Amino acid sequence: MICKLALGVSMMALTCSTAMAANLTVGFSQIGSESGWRAAETSVTKMEAEKRGITLKFADAQQKQENQIKAIRGFIAQGVDAILVAPVVATGWEAVLNEAKEAKIPVILLDRGIDAPQDLYLTSVASDQVKEGRVAGDWLVKAVGDKACKVVELQGTVGSTPAINRKKGFEEAIAKHPNITIVRSQTGDFTRAKGKEVMEGFLKAENGGKDICAMYAHNDDMAVGGIQAIKDAGLKPGKDIKVVSIDGVPDIFSAMAAGEANASVELTPNMAGPAFDALAAYLKDGKKPEKFIITESKLYTPADDPKGEYERRKGLGY
Repeated sequence: MICKLALGVSMMALTCSTAMAANLTVGFSQIGSESGWRAAETSVTKMEAEKRGITLKFADAQQKQENQIKAIRGFIAQGVDAILVAPVVATGWEAVLNEAKEAKIPVILLDRGIDAPQDLYLTSVASDQVKEGRVAGDWLVKAVGDKACKVVELQGTVGSTPAINRKKGFEEAIAKHPNITIVRSQTGDFTRAKGKEVMEGFLKAENGGKDICAMYAHNDDMAVGGIQAIKDAGLKPGKDIKVVSIDGVPDIFSAMAAGEANASVELTPNMAGPAFDALAAYLKDGKKPEKFIITESKLYTPADDPKGEYERRKGLGY
């Protein structure tokens, strides 16, 4: 499946290396396309596979776990060499991942974790989501100083690890600062439309938004929706209400350039590159990679050339 016997040790190594690059078939169960970042992850994954000569079988779950489980079972039936999964929620994966394990098909998690035994997957490539929330919270602490600050929070999909961890990290950052309080928190399901809808409710509930100091969104798409709601309410996002979020998508940099967003913590869409590298090394010599491969979480503000960042990112499929 991976390497064919060749004459001589050096020839065998060359044949194996070429085969690993060109003969792999990998299934990819993606959550959906609920955000610009998710679309970019899909686009970059396809580019990384093509660059390596990997045949990628793609399945869009439309944000439903049952669709992901069905897709994974389909990949197992097809006898793929490996499976990439961006899990929509954290629980409910043991049965299907046991099936992959029994079929000797390695599974790699992308950008989200799961609550399941670690022997059911080869590795997990993701950011430190708690750190992302903490970086966002630390920025707000420095931005408001000792000023009383009521925060509204747009949470991600209920039960997903980014929603759980980004909330945890943010709360850790503000815990020792009693002047900063989260007064309202509700899921916007990581979508722009839902983020706008939920923020509209927050604004009505908080004196037309006049009592809100900051909006913290678990992703940039919800933040962009929230920004529109703030503008529709006659307030100035970025000034009347501070905006801090996570992902680093092009539209948040456009908002920064316009003075309508204050900070975003980048989440790289290239989870597949490290995943494919780990897979190739594992298939070559059987050496298991680190269980958790962590990507960088970098803070961007209007001081970081938002117009240039927009231009650099706009072609990545966001």
